[in-house]
Amino acid sequence: MQTALITGSAGLIGSEAVRFFAGLGFRVLGIDNDLRSYFFGPTASTAWNRDLLAEQFGERYVHHHVDIRDQRAIENIFRDHGGDIHLVVHTAAQPSHDWAAKEPHVDFTVNANGTLILLEATRQFAPEAVFIFTSTNKVYGDTPNFLPLVEEQTRWEIDAEHPYYRGIDEAMSIDQSKHSLFGASKVAADILVQEYGRYFAMKTASFRGGCLTGPSHSGAQLHGFLAYLMKCTVTGTPYTIFGYKGKQVRDNIHSHDLVNAFWHFYRSPRVGEVYNIGGSRHSNCSMIEAIAVSEELSGRKLEYRYSEENRSGDHIWYISDVAKFQGHYPEWHYKYDLRGILEELYTAQAARV
Repeated sequence: MQTALITGSAGLIGSEAVRFFAGLGFRVLGIDNDLRSYFFGPTASTAWNRDLLAEQFGERYVHHHVDIRDQRAIENIFRDHGGDIHLVVHTAAQPSHDWAAKEPHVDFTVNANGTLILLEATRQFAPEAVFIFTSTNKVYGDTPNFLPLVEEQTRWEIDAEHPYYRGIDEAMSIDQSKHSLFGASKVAADILVQEYGRYFAMKTASFRGGCLTGPSHSGAQLHGFLAYLMKCTVTGTPYTIFGYKGKQVRDNIHSHDLVNAFWHFYRSPRVGEVYNIGGSRHSNCSMIEAIAVSEELSGRKLEYRYSEENRSGDHIWYISDVAKFQGHYPEWHYKYDLRGILEELYTAQAARV
């Protein structure tokens, strides 16, 4: 039986990966200590999802309540199972650039040091395993904000003749820009993943995600754009739009589509790869466009206020160019578009209230 080790296993991408790979017959070792509840409060806890996984998969899912910064504990897990581990999917992170500024040491040790601990444990105990890392588009800092953007009625946009109209590719510089401290810690992790691939010839990949979303997301104000927006719409919780007239654009990829991309990479891995991955032109929206669809689906008006002050270093417009990944793995296709994502989010949220 193949074994996958998945960090952040009760979170959005981690739990999707557990379900995906356990569904294929893998034994899954999950690592998650619900640090998300520390970052964003008890309403963002992932404990409910952890319990669902244990109930659904029984002995095929082995949960470890371990912090990825605990080198000894991580090494012990790898030591016990290393020879059997075929795949490492690393999704655990501090994911908010606003939160990172409050506790920079925690942010950096979770995102950078935790990644180093996992990479080195993989190298020592499971060197043939495929190592997949969920990076972020924030590695590009605020460089996308200097593109020649045009204000339209409901969104910021870029001219159809511009080379980046189809989306931002991996050639964009990650240097000399404002990343946020979160972005900087993820850059460190991203480069480490590349370096372990190139230096030690390990099968590693950094997937630089756009907005990752899905019904398993414990959305919070500081992280989880679409999930939190739908939660506020359904529950009547006031929502705040930060800057850019609410016309800032994000591409959105369903957690299933992302994990399916991981699966394609696992079946035919490469060394030290980097991929931009997101909804691309297939699935993207501005905040006010997302609000309109959420209100339509829920039949409720969202109560929101507008803050003139945008989040520092926040993207005005970001759409991923996924052509590189699709070129390497042409059998990978999207299952969800934006409306399909929001319909699932509405169904999941309505069931919780």
